[in-house]
Amino acid sequence: MESTQVALVTAAAGAGIGAAVATRLARDGFDVVVTDIHERRAMEFAAKLSAGFGREFRSYALDVTDEDAVSSTLAAVESTHGRLDVLVNNAGWSTIAPVAEMEADVWRKCIDVDLNGTFYTMRHALPIMQRNKSGAIVNISSIAAYETSTEHGAAYSAAKAGVLALTRVAAAENGTHGVRVNAITPGLIYNDFLRKIYPDEFFDGYAENRSLVGRVGRPEDVAGLVAYLVGPDAGYVTGEVYGISGGVHPHG
Repeated sequence: MESTQVALVTAAAGAGIGAAVATRLARDGFDVVVTDIHERRAMEFAAKLSAGFGREFRSYALDVTDEDAVSSTLAAVESTHGRLDVLVNNAGWSTIAPVAEMEADVWRKCIDVDLNGTFYTMRHALPIMQRNKSGAIVNISSIAAYETSTEHGAAYSAAKAGVLALTRVAAAENGTHGVRVNAITPGLIYNDFLRKIYPDEFFDGYAENRSLVGRVGRPEDVAGLVAYLVGPDAGYVTGEVYGISGGVHPHG
């Protein structure tokens, strides 16, 4: 009997995209490995999944900017499960400041979490997938990667644009190994944490005046797209970028 497929999701224990993706993949039958920088939150969310689906889910405290920690976590996943079929890079960080006023530490942290962290997890996940001659990676980028806007900040926009380039090159390198790599660029996917980043006026009238479908995005919207991209119906899809913004910034 074939082993259950294993999926690792970074920043999976919050209230946003990561938790929705982990829940959807668990519902689809994946053995989901929950990682998050907050150890207690990761353990609690894994326990919630275990209770909800009636099978055990593991969690690891993981700071994606710590390559040694990433390496040891991926090694533990392979040792425990013998495989890694799916990686969803969801960890992200942002603060908004004009380039002329941005502190270098802010720039470095954003690049480190959003771009370097994505590289580190891919760097240590890909050899596992190559050995098994199968795998799918989905990198969560943002419409900030190609918007001309002050809404997201230069560091975040630059990091997320880098994620798209990283996605395309990794896809080119790994297709013959049976590994597919794609990216998603969400627009406004609402959760309460965003209120700490964006001013209230950013949200005012968004659904009515910007979204073509009359609402803001939900984490489950992104989770559904991830589920497609890691599933068998997307077997011919790699190196692609899928926008999901309610038509606010269609990508073509």
